[in-house]
Amino acid sequence: MAYYDNLTGLPNRPLFNDRLHQAVADAKRRGGYVAVMLLDIDRFKVINDTMGHEAGDRLLQEIALRLKRGVREGDTVSRLGGDEFALVMAGVPDMHGVSHLAQNVLSRFAAPITIEGREVFTGASIGVALYPTDTQDTDSLLKFADSAMYHAKESGRNNYQFYSHDMTTNIQARLRLETGLRHALERGELFLHYQPQVDAARGRITGVEALLRWRDSTGAIISPAQFIPLAEETGLIVPIGDWVLESACRQLKRWHDAGHAELTMSVNVASRQFREPHFAQGVARIFADTRVLPTAIELEITESLLLENNEETRRTLDLIKVLGATLAIDDFGTGYSSLSYLKRFPLDRVKIDQSFVRDLGTDPDDLAIVRAIVALSRSLKLEVIAEGVETKEQLALLRSEGCDEYQGFLFARPMDADSVSRLLENSDVLVKRLSAA
Repeated sequence: MAYYDNLTGLPNRPLFNDRLHQAVADAKRRGGYVAVMLLDIDRFKVINDTMGHEAGDRLLQEIALRLKRGVREGDTVSRLGGDEFALVMAGVPDMHGVSHLAQNVLSRFAAPITIEGREVFTGASIGVALYPTDTQDTDSLLKFADSAMYHAKESGRNNYQFYSHDMTTNIQARLRLETGLRHALERGELFLHYQPQVDAARGRITGVEALLRWRDSTGAIISPAQFIPLAEETGLIVPIGDWVLESACRQLKRWHDAGHAELTMSVNVASRQFREPHFAQGVARIFADTRVLPTAIELEITESLLLENNEETRRTLDLIKVLGATLAIDDFGTGYSSLSYLKRFPLDRVKIDQSFVRDLGTDPDDLAIVRAIVALSRSLKLEVIAEGVETKEQLALLRSEGCDEYQGFLFARPMDADSVSRLLENSDVLVKRLSAA
């Protein structure tokens, strides 16, 4: 069994390497393509964390069986470790044949897998590299397939991508970004901006949302869209998220001490950060260390986290509520919503995603969705706030639907703490701005 994986019975990495070398040697003599496919199971960590390692093992065993059924006789399916599988497909006559094989592998993930009486839906991100088109070196084939797999993940997961030389450049840039991010916290390169949240009916700022920013060692501002997904993938979001929450709490305490006692602070919590075993205890420690008023802190969680619907999620949310903090669901309506979770979990506020606000004046479907979200939230006694409000027309439509709290460029862009302080001290500026709107 030295060449086979104990869990799945598939060839392991040494045997995979041997089969790959044999396939390339045969192709050199006979011609044709050798395709190497590297695949990761989408959302495997979530399933493993929420259902347990035994369930994760059963999922891997079932996927191994499906992959073996989905390839030709003579092809190699191997497990390299964790949720990573690799396939060697020799004697493929042309690119069309490779595409057909990749699509066939992907189709193995279409049907749900039943584990412990529950249907589990998953997918795969597949990277494909070809001999001799991409390289004639067997070691490089696996590296190139790995680059293509990362591109598949970035392209929305549950798809396959062929390697291109541009991907190597992109992977190298990604590695540089990851290295920089690993040092960003200790170097003091991370900082917070705050975007005001306003009550248009009363003409005042009710709170702010803390937004993470990064100025790297060269002085360049790195887009959050670039580094936050990377932080989540690498696990760096856990220490970074702790720093964000503590920094935001300290700043809110300063504003409270300056006389703005009713101001609240919204802080985003990443799914990976939330799933940490002692997340709630860490929040309690930060509240105690900063001496902030817990009821003035709102933690924003994602819809996808609630859709996992497990007891651990419920327990953590209940612990947060015991501390006194409020809970909001961020980007509501953008996921595969199961509206029942709105009453099942101890939520306080719903945040209407800016994608629905953007075309509010021109798309009747968006208006209907916003109207439904507001009505549903009101019936469940949840507060509602709309983000991404940029025009007077959007504001008027939202107000007509009964949504009075907003966040967006119409009122204020994200700004540093000093700028927020000046805005708080000169609230008449905001009142005039709201009156004009």
